[in-house]
Amino acid sequence: MAESVRKRFDMEMQNIYRRAYHEANYNATRFLQMLERHGGFETARLLIHSPTVSEGYTALYLRGRLDLTVEALIHDNPDFHPLFIDEELEIVRKRLTEYKYGPAMSK
Repeated sequence: MAESVRKRFDMEMQNIYRRAYHEANYNATRFLQMLERHGGFETARLLIHSPTVSEGYTALYLRGRLDLTVEALIHDNPDFHPLFIDEELEIVRKRLTEYKYGPAMSK
């Protein structure tokens, strides 16, 4: 079960890259390189544990598309929560709240 959730998470990480490119006109080349090198789950953990938001997060924020961030992918999909420790989920929630992401404020 956990392995299938992780595979689905990895696929969704690829999907947010494609969606950012097509829907927000944002080519997240560094994000894609991270996905290719580390896979979706490890890329998410690296970004979560960064002391600041990524350039991609900022770019998507400026485009009004925080829904395409790793943080939103995790936050908005409770099925993915077991993949992460409570501290990571709290970092995700705080970032989204700080940037006034709609769903983060209501959950």
